[in-house]
Amino acid sequence: MKNRFSCFGQALLATILILSLQACGAQRQVAQSSGNPTKASGRDYSIAPDDPSGFVVLTDVVPDVILEIRYFSSFNFVGTRVDGYQEPIALMTKEAARALKAVSDEAMSLGYRLKIWDTYRPQMAVDHFCRWGENVADTLTKRYFYPYLDKDVVFDRGYIARRSGHSRGSVVDLTLVDMKSGRDIDMGYGFDWFGEESHPDHRAKITEEQYQNRMLLRRLMLKHGFKPIDEEWWHFILKDEPYPDTYFTFPVRQL
Repeated sequence: MKNRFSCFGQALLATILILSLQACGAQRQVAQSSGNPTKASGRDYSIAPDDPSGFVVLTDVVPDVILEIRYFSSFNFVGTRVDGYQEPIALMTKEAARALKAVSDEAMSLGYRLKIWDTYRPQMAVDHFCRWGENVADTLTKRYFYPYLDKDVVFDRGYIARRSGHSRGSVVDLTLVDMKSGRDIDMGYGFDWFGEESHPDHRAKITEEQYQNRMLLRRLMLKHGFKPIDEEWWHFILKDEPYPDTYFTFPVRQL
């Protein structure tokens, strides 16, 4: 009787062990397919929103860029320094910074330098934009950024949103500077202009030269792994973002 129970117990333990291993395998498959903290498709999904370890200071990787970090200054559509911009520097994911280095190198070979207006944007800055958009009485900067637009439509038309791709760390707002003149090349309408005139393919209110300048920037960015959007000629996203589902919260400051 004792030996029979012993055999039964061993068989039961073996069955439990097999079922446990199968369950672990199923959990790993679910985690990989749902983007839980695993490394799937070469991406590390375990990084936390307040963890800047996957980021670099852009000028450490691309020393030739010119920085004009608008949201650190008061010259922007909000009219004041934006929350989260503690230093006038640009942060990007390591992957995006490397891709932008290739853009910069080719641009310089053609006689241009990159000017950066914005890269990583913390969620607290996006929240600041939303508070500005909700305060329809604040029209301090209307003359410079949205003269033909009523402020109460900025959310409906997508100029302000509760989430921004910038917070994922692989987006850049930029232009080209002519190295001979030291001036921005003429794109027709400036950074953060709220209107259809900012669409890359807009032709009605810009000259042929301005349009070709926009297309030059676009070609350089596309060639080196970025993709454009339809609404802003200055805005580009790394095609293969390392953190496509993470909206980071740490402030813009030295790492």
